[in-house]
Amino acid sequence: MGKILFTDFKIFNGTEFIEGRKVLVEDGKISKVGKDLDSSDAEVIDGYGKILSPGFVDLHAHFRDPGGEWNEDIGSGARAGAAGGFTTLIAMPNTKPAISEPSLVEYVLSHGKAAGASRILPSGCVSKNREGKEMAELLKMAEAGAVFFTDDGAPIATSSLFRLALMYTGKDQPRIMEHPEEISLFKGGQVHEGKVSALSGLKGIPAASEEIDVARGIALARETGGRVHFTHLSSAGALGLIRQAKKEGLDVTCDTTFHHLTLNENAVINSGYNSRYKVNPPLRSIGDQAALWEGMLDGTIDAIVTDHAPWHMDEKDEPFQDAPFGIASLECAAAVLIDFKNKNYPDVPLELILKQMTSSPASLLPEKWQSLGRIEEGAIADITVIDMERTRIVDCSEWFSKARCCPWEGIALTGWPVITFLEGRKIWQDNEDL
Repeated sequence: MGKILFTDFKIFNGTEFIEGRKVLVEDGKISKVGKDLDSSDAEVIDGYGKILSPGFVDLHAHFRDPGGEWNEDIGSGARAGAAGGFTTLIAMPNTKPAISEPSLVEYVLSHGKAAGASRILPSGCVSKNREGKEMAELLKMAEAGAVFFTDDGAPIATSSLFRLALMYTGKDQPRIMEHPEEISLFKGGQVHEGKVSALSGLKGIPAASEEIDVARGIALARETGGRVHFTHLSSAGALGLIRQAKKEGLDVTCDTTFHHLTLNENAVINSGYNSRYKVNPPLRSIGDQAALWEGMLDGTIDAIVTDHAPWHMDEKDEPFQDAPFGIASLECAAAVLIDFKNKNYPDVPLELILKQMTSSPASLLPEKWQSLGRIEEGAIADITVIDMERTRIVDCSEWFSKARCCPWEGIALTGWPVITFLEGRKIWQDNEDL
């Protein structure tokens, strides 16, 4: 593998922007970061002032593979991720069959590698077959390459199982990722319980559904000393509980999605209840949305995820109450977030957003992967180039993803990833940058 010298970029190193530096990549790793680097035998890439960022790390994406490949497969998902600037994607295990044994962890890894695009790392189920009854072979799945354990799509079924999983994983094994939801409050729900449920007559999902399960997880983390990561946080109340748990010193972390940061229940109403806005957890109130931005600013939230949830439009394009939850988003998520931040939160530093998509999520992975999300000497050369001036219209017909269930279809956004490198190898480039 040859050398690449990146010059004339505004470099985000995973923590902050650094000026006047060049980056040399050799043999898939970043060998040097400095001002005067020898370019005599390297391919030189001139950024003309674009941003050089670590490749984005998404802790939460669905690929429907095995068992639902007409919606998405690992290959199409990996290529979609590359086109969105993501170099590492954590695949959720709620497939058919569910990823609850080492051979299926290996299946995800091998198919991800064969795709030749973004790196796909598997999560494994907490329970066997994701049935919520017996604990799966967590340690064997970790040895095979699982980087989280979760029954995502549902909460861990019982507190005794949750507790046992925390005791087994402790501080040395992959973290437990909890989908925070109290089933009896969620069941049959369609939208946030609030203005949108009152106006539509659709059954609401109260914020308490999320808050109750977060409280359970925190109590179990406190008792066991285990590590809990709460995914796709949507409510101010749940965020407050996690903020307090962190102050207490518990090893509790969380993420939120880019769509909960950029949309609220008004989007559902204003769309005329278009099913492309149907997600779980639901888009909540303006107050909840603002609280998520506060959580970003004060460090309560550790990462931004996509929760990429691809569906064929034959399934998704149904009346709101009949459609499945979830949107496809890998190829536009970064642009949606950058565009929204610049228009609505211009004072929020861009480096905060980028950190939550690079080094911060990488820090929650097993030690083997914690150099991801950084531009520093010795780090894996996963790199995303961002053009903050690029304006494009979201056109799902051009996507690598098989899914088209995206609410931003037809909308112009400014600030896009334009080139993606994995281990120093270019895996995607915007046509306009060729």
